[in-house]
Amino acid sequence: MTKFSRRALGLAALAAMGLTAACGNPIGNTNPQKIDARVDATLGFLYENYPEAREVQAKSVAVLVMPVITEAGLGIGGSYGQGALRIDGYTVDYYSAAAANVGLQIGAQQYAHVLFFMSQQSLERFRRNEGWAAGADIEYAFSHEGENFRTDTNSGLSPVVAYVFAQAGARIGATLEGVKYTRIIP
Repeated sequence: MTKFSRRALGLAALAAMGLTAACGNPIGNTNPQKIDARVDATLGFLYENYPEAREVQAKSVAVLVMPVITEAGLGIGGSYGQGALRIDGYTVDYYSAAAANVGLQIGAQQYAHVLFFMSQQSLERFRRNEGWAAGADIEYAFSHEGENFRTDTNSGLSPVVAYVFAQAGARIGATLEGVKYTRIIP
């Protein structure tokens, strides 16, 4: 990659992050009370609209809640959001989630996601790393139009179960692949 193309890629990523700021995501806002209020509202929405998520939560050792992820792209895109890690219902850490990507894309969207850590080992691996990237060890709960989320009977055996929901915007699809989670200090 040439110096020019690296610079262009960097500028485009910054522009995409600027788009996410324009969509109302609290970039740079690390107010713990606001983050916790959004986390509470997100969990309330999840459990009210998808009650089977409570069963997954009951089996989990911790929950990472990202109330608003804003994603935008025009050839080059990015996403950002902030949330909290909760153990036994108490916030123990705050995290940001960020990603950058290149490809055929246009549009913007916002969505929420919740990661249920199903084992102490998966939670420890997440908390031990400086920047944990979502990858192959995540099982996605999925929903079809108007249906509830479904996971298979092995949900309790997967290291991490992810719910992605409440998508709004003009962009198709939401995935956690390549999202990097980093601890933030409010």
